Amino acid sequence: MSWQDVCAVDEVPIQGARVLARATGGDIALFRNNAGAVFALLDRCPHKGGPLSQGIVFGERVACPLHNWSIGLADGNAAAPDVGCTRSFSVRIEAGRVLMDAAELREPD
Repeated sequence: MSWQDVCAVDEVPIQGARVLARATGGDIALFRNNAGAVFALLDRCPHKGGPLSQGIVFGERVACPLHNWSIGLADGNAAAPDVGCTRSFSVRIEAGRVLMDAAELREPD
């Protein structure tokens, strides 16, 4: 796996998100929860395509701003009774920097 530096951890707000635009389409939302863990999801709710980056982060989940679906930050799965999944991306933290899999970043969505 080839890791690509995308930003500093501090550039992702705690209990918030930062959006990474991709040339291949399908922006990525980077989230940082209250514990400081960083996650990456396609910035599109599986329900109606709402921007997850504008949702509320709680624990290891984000609430979609459109219809309040609860999406797991680690796997992109919607919480029951809702059904659906948004794509998740590999993330690694090294020396205060957020690294992502370069191949995943190039894949279209």
